[in-house]
Amino acid sequence: FRYIPMLIWDTQKNEDLCTACGICAKVCPPQCIWIVRDADENGRPVARPAEFYIDAAVCMSCSFCTEFCPFDAIKMNHDYELAVYDRYPQLVYDKEELTVPVEYYAALWPSQYAAEEEVRQRKEAEARAKEEAKAKAAAEKAKAADAPAQKRSPEELQALKEQAAAKAKAARSGGAAGGEDAEAKKASLEELKRNAQERAKQRKEQG
Repeated sequence: FRYIPMLIWDTQKNEDLCTACGICAKVCPPQCIWIVRDADENGRPVARPAEFYIDAAVCMSCSFCTEFCPFDAIKMNHDYELAVYDRYPQLVYDKEELTVPVEYYAALWPSQYAAEEEVRQRKEAEARAKEEAKAKAAAEKAKAADAPAQKRSPEELQALKEQAAAKAKAARSGGAAGGEDAEAKKASLEELKRNAQERAKQRKEQG
């Protein structure tokens, strides 16, 4: 059973679950919800409602507001004893009249509350795991940066010098071989050039 919506108050954090995002007011078919966002001491808007109103005379109890709320901040109440003598202002419920503790919602909708709590706890555990992994990686990086540079033994330094000398010798040998190949190629080209010149001279004399 559902009737007029209610706003959920988180008793552990001592704050509204509502962030005054306004989604419920936008999706409401009869447009019976209106919200005023709260502001800090500097006049900057903050994610909580300063005022929240529902016109019970217009509300059609469709529960669209509860289905679209991304923070599970508004739910449908079971209270149906709302009879009054005057429509206004008695049937226009404000934030104080609409707000109930989360324990009331848990008692009213136990299965739904348990499913939402399971999802919330899983997300919080995943977020904690990511933060712990990030902190561990940062600590290991800082530890590696602070660690003193490892000193090599004289034997290791001598071995590195011998390796460098061997590489340099191999490079010089390769360069010399390459130079000899270039000289041989140049001599071959010169020989071909002379042969071509002689053949051209012979053809000219015969002609």
